[in-house]
Amino acid sequence: MKKYLSYVLFVFCIFSSAYAGTDGSNELKKKNSGEVKDCFEGINRGIFAFNQVLDNIIVEPLAKGYRYLPSPIRTGTSNAVSNLSLVVTIPNNVLQGDFGLAGKNTGRFVVNSTIGILGLFDPASKIGLNNYEKEDWGQTLATWGVSEGCYMVLPILGPSTVRDAAGSLASYMGGDAWYNITVRNDTRYVSDFDYYSSVAANGIDFRAKNLESFQNLEKNSLDFYASVKSLYLQDRRKRIANSDDITETMDDSDWEEIETQ
Repeated sequence: MKKYLSYVLFVFCIFSSAYAGTDGSNELKKKNSGEVKDCFEGINRGIFAFNQVLDNIIVEPLAKGYRYLPSPIRTGTSNAVSNLSLVVTIPNNVLQGDFGLAGKNTGRFVVNSTIGILGLFDPASKIGLNNYEKEDWGQTLATWGVSEGCYMVLPILGPSTVRDAAGSLASYMGGDAWYNITVRNDTRYVSDFDYYSSVAANGIDFRAKNLESFQNLEKNSLDFYASVKSLYLQDRRKRIANSDDITETMDDSDWEEIETQ
């Protein structure tokens, strides 16, 4: 039941993606230059429609209500969930051989978790520990040469590939320290609720930043499913290659400001 509940709360993370921080971008671009096959398109479109229903009846209304909260609360929430994401980013920095960035992100996590009061504030940026890049297990697999595999749409989780889905599974097998100390283990000072609420807060914060952007994308897409697939795959490749190029109608901030032209 606990694991099922964690999946349900991940509805708030639909469309989320992550940064990568690796060298050898040209080599990665060559490896990922081929078209990703939509092997399960019929099933994918059905799941995509299901996810859209959940978004319409749960996520979007919550995101609209979230926007009415005072700005300091929204900023603190965003800072806190970003700080928690470092517990996944740091080990992936190490596995990708980027020890300098791992050290910088560790310093950022320590400063914001202590002086920043559990990440609610961001003093690390003021001392030069800013502009960090989020990374995940799927991106690490990519830097190790694992191909994307077929495109997938996961129930609640949203767009993915076979490789990225395997990377997500790694978090439930010990790859997410925050998940380990809250859900997997009986920790005295934190509980399952802390993990679930952080996942929900992350998704609501993300969705609130993108209300108009996603509405515009859906309104102006002849095939919304195809548009989301294209943007997701382009963005993942860009971040794995550590590229500064803007991904078609997207800026450089984790899908947070899709252009509304």
